[in-house]
Amino acid sequence: MKGLLLCLATGATLLADPYAERVATVMSTPGLVAFWDFTKREAPGQRFTAHVPAGAKNDYALDAGNYVKDLWGQGPAASYADFPLLGAGPFGQAIRIRAETNPDFRPLLFVPRARLQDTPLDIKGSGKAVSVVVWAIRESGNHALAGIWHEGTDLKEQSTKTIAKVERGQRQYALFAGLNKEGSACGHVSENGASSFLNKYALHKCNSAETSPKVPADSDPATLAKSWQTFAMTFDSRTQELTGWLNGVSGDRWLENPQQDRLLSFAANAWLQGRLAKIPGVQPGEDPTFPADQYYNPPEETPVKVTVLDEQRSKRTELREYRYTKVKVALVNDREIGRELVALRLNPWWFPHDLYTPKADGSGGPFTIGRVIHSSRSVGFTGWIGGVAVFDRALTAAELARLHAVGATPIAAPAAK
Repeated sequence: MKGLLLCLATGATLLADPYAERVATVMSTPGLVAFWDFTKREAPGQRFTAHVPAGAKNDYALDAGNYVKDLWGQGPAASYADFPLLGAGPFGQAIRIRAETNPDFRPLLFVPRARLQDTPLDIKGSGKAVSVVVWAIRESGNHALAGIWHEGTDLKEQSTKTIAKVERGQRQYALFAGLNKEGSACGHVSENGASSFLNKYALHKCNSAETSPKVPADSDPATLAKSWQTFAMTFDSRTQELTGWLNGVSGDRWLENPQQDRLLSFAANAWLQGRLAKIPGVQPGEDPTFPADQYYNPPEETPVKVTVLDEQRSKRTELREYRYTKVKVALVNDREIGRELVALRLNPWWFPHDLYTPKADGSGGPFTIGRVIHSSRSVGFTGWIGGVAVFDRALTAAELARLHAVGATPIAAPAAK
């Protein structure tokens, strides 16, 4: 009674139901497009649906599928029975993504392209921004959590030799559990649906500074209760920054000596080719056939920090740290005679493009949860997923911290919604 009187006196909203209070916190965050909590369904025992803003015409019901069966014509069909339920979670329920041992079985939950094309979930095109938040417990893996990320089955992999449907990549945006930095929150975006910097994979991605621990999915309830992590990615089209966030914190992450990295050496070469192309004539190391739309040249006008590494008479070597790169610069009589890329910033990552817009012919990718369609058919992420939310704007640090706080501890499954 005292609590009720206090709420009335202060004008506070009283929500006795913790589930309703948590859902309201997510729903009240500006820019929400869809929020799956794995409690809301079409009807008891039927498909999961999303909480959507008032007046929305699509609640994005999730189908169960096995993309190997769909594209390779191999393996069994998938059903909701392939996603065990925890009975608790940040919003009262969670689904398990298991380490499937059958190489022809990669189940996922998805919204087919036909039901999302040109809806608010289909975030793409000029000036569009996006945030994806996933509440999860990571058991293993570094691959996809949720997003529109059809990698394509036209890549030259051992597994694609038996492919039945060859399809071009249809990547837009997605959140991963680390990729090149396992356990981090890794945002991934694409401007062309396909590859980057002449590598066969898309390489525009960020990695949060912190990483999530590995927790066995069959741990005791007390262990699981304290193991929830909030993975998030934001792409701000105004600042052209892609940022990964773990538990509401982004942090700085740099990749030193990117030329030595298996994949991001291609980004380092794109930086080099873009720089050399600005110099008249063909320079040593320049590839005149390198496509100009794949250069990677973040702003390097004003350094954040300058460190003199060596100075002898008229010669000087400086390490210049910019917002997204670290560059070693050689000077003679204060005139620059050469520069070398020393590091690339992985968080935030500079992305000077619009999000890919697929053709309106049905070929775009679905929105998937738990896995994405990819040619290597690896197991990917395993663990528990207790909520997925998508926003059509870049959330702030304060908003992401609030979303982490609301789901940091689990609640028991509420009555069927």
